[in-house]
Amino acid sequence: MQQLMSKEILHYPQLDTVLMVEEFIRKNSGEYKKRQLWEHLPRKMMYQTFCVIFDYLLDSGKIVTDREGYVVWIWNPEMVKKYAKRKDLEWKHGGKK
Repeated sequence: MQQLMSKEILHYPQLDTVLMVEEFIRKNSGEYKKRQLWEHLPRKMMYQTFCVIFDYLLDSGKIVTDREGYVVWIWNPEMVKKYAKRKDLEWKHGGKK
């Protein structure tokens, strides 16, 4: 998230745009690489705006890219809730305990 905050961003995306990108990635998980994803979105946007959203999703742990560069949706809030309740597990956020 620190990288995202230190970039000079000309245009911050609106919430509906972020949600649209999230939904598209969730439905097409593992199908596209980053640039392909941007090209196949239901609505067009500037690539820089897409990159801001993409970096946010990476930093927040909602997506990852595999070895070949394909974008995969990994966020599972129900699983997070389940494991957050376990006393035998440590919860680290941002590298801190």
